[in-house]
Amino acid sequence: MTTEVAPLQKTPLNATHRALKAKMVDFGGWDMPVEYPGPGGGLIAEHLAVRNGVGLFDVSHMGEIQFRGPGALAAVQHITMNDASRLKDGQAHYSALLTPEGTFVDDILVHRLSANDYLLVVNAGTKDKDYAWIRKQVGSFPSIHISDYSAYYSQLALQGPRALATLQKLTKTDLAAIKNYWFTFGTVAGVPNVLIARTGYSGEDGFEIYLPADEATTVKVWNELLAAGEEFGIRPCGLGARNTLRLEAGMSLYGHEISDTINVFEANLDRWLKLDSAEKGNFIGRQALKQIHENGGPARKVIALEMVERGIARDGYPVLNLEGKEIGVITSGSPSPFLKTNIAFALVPASIAQSGEDVLVQVRPAQTARAKQVAAPFYKRAKR
Repeated sequence: MTTEVAPLQKTPLNATHRALKAKMVDFGGWDMPVEYPGPGGGLIAEHLAVRNGVGLFDVSHMGEIQFRGPGALAAVQHITMNDASRLKDGQAHYSALLTPEGTFVDDILVHRLSANDYLLVVNAGTKDKDYAWIRKQVGSFPSIHISDYSAYYSQLALQGPRALATLQKLTKTDLAAIKNYWFTFGTVAGVPNVLIARTGYSGEDGFEIYLPADEATTVKVWNELLAAGEEFGIRPCGLGARNTLRLEAGMSLYGHEISDTINVFEANLDRWLKLDSAEKGNFIGRQALKQIHENGGPARKVIALEMVERGIARDGYPVLNLEGKEIGVITSGSPSPFLKTNIAFALVPASIAQSGEDVLVQVRPAQTARAKQVAAPFYKRAKR
């Protein structure tokens, strides 16, 4: 008996990616471009385009879940770790959906459209799980309407120091007036009522554009953005560069630095955790995290590593202490195209993290390479 494999989901730009000869991969059930290997192209060229100029990503696979009604804020507060009561209209923040144990259902962005209207942007591979979790936890809360609008949105991410100059050619909206982690609505490339956000996942300045999900509109805006950015050396960018960029910028990835087995303290994301905010009150995961905090903190920690001996730390590679005993695992690792060194995140005992001592990474079955602990992020953009 054979089990049927569900066909991969496709964004409205699927045919466009294939016409650009993108290398396509299965990413959380989506058929997505990992890189565009054309002349002078590929992951490193895409990565450097974002660091030095501008790059364009199709992130239409991301999920969008809307909370509306007088009970919307109470529901958002109950299921997230950050304090959404602090948001103003047109403001967004980083947050997470937590399990009762204080581990991650998913990390998310919360956008406040108005006092009774919030848009949650969730990861693609976890969208259905997230929506089911949300419905189960707060679906019966009073005065709230929760909708999964993922199928109605395309999302394009324009990232890099020339992102503003590129996008400004296509809109009369004053992009410079949009502060980091704020958003507005405007007309882009002739398409009205586009949500324009300034968040980003690359360590650079940039904008996310939320469009109607029909193919004609999405392809038109994609092509016009590529044309507008041509003078700045714009490149279409795949998930490979998205991953190396976020790793350099010290940003966590679900299934790697965060998961349903890693808690907020272990992931070093407690700066967005509002454990004792009177406005925030109680929320899912709070009690478990309070207990961890009161009992002296987590047993493990995610640390940042830079390789000092020849070898690349890859996801899943064992981490050993200097005596050769296995103590942890690499959660994300890669060569850094911009910094030209090999970098990684690793989950290790809190005592190792606290000591700051060097560790070994098992880079081959019979070979280890030494790594030193460094501060995250590995890369921080210069103030312009």
